[in-house]
Formats: sequence, C-alpha cells, structure tokens
Amino acid sequence: MTEAIGDTTEATGGRRIAVLGEMLELGDAAVEAHREVGRMAAENGVDLVVAVGGDMAKQLALAAGAAGVPDIALVGDNITAAAYLDSILRPDDVVLVKASRGGQLWQIAQALTGQPVTGL
Repeated sequence: MTEAIGDTTEATGGRRIAVLGEMLELGDAAVEAHREVGRMAAENGVDLVVAVGGDMAKQLALAAGAAGVPDIALVGDNITAAAYLDSILRPDDVVLVKASRGGQLWQIAQALTGQPVTGL
C-alpha cells in the first residue's frame, strides 16, 4: 500500500483523496504498518484520508491526522464510504482506493463509477 500512495496522479486543481482500508494478515506488525501508511499519506500531500474498517483503520486515520493530513474520515464499511464520497467529491478530485483484497474496496470504486457492485 505504501507504494501506491506515492504513485497517485497529481490532482489538477482538485483534492488528493486516499480511501484506505485495512491491511490483513500482518500479525504483530499490523498496528505500526497502518500508522506508517497514515504518515505516508501526509508526506505525499493527501488532502483527505477516508479510512475504512475497524481498529486498524482507526490507527491509520489517527496517524494521518497527527502527521498533517487536513481532513480525516473514519467509516466502518464500504457502503458508508461510497455514500460519503459520493456526497463530497468534486469534479477535479483524484481518488486512490487501496486495501487488502479481503477489504473488497473495489466495491467503492464500482459504486462511484456507476458500475454494478460485485463481491468476491
């Protein structure tokens, strides 16, 4: 996930939004790994982090805010994330959606682009 944040396309007048879900199967490294992703979002000029999930998403969101991301949203699931984004997105915003496959965050991208939302 850390490589994806640095590879986002530059926003042309819009905001850089990172929709980030939990990284699964990290074991003892999970908390610090999620905090690192939050810090990297700030380092890469992300304007809004939408953290999707539970405890690890909260760690990511807290670290992003502490590192300087100006706007943070913490949501529990993909449906809520898609609805929130649909209500705040502007025409020139650039959105990165990234998580472990198990988080199924592609559902958020599908919802925002008008595609049928699929499961596994």
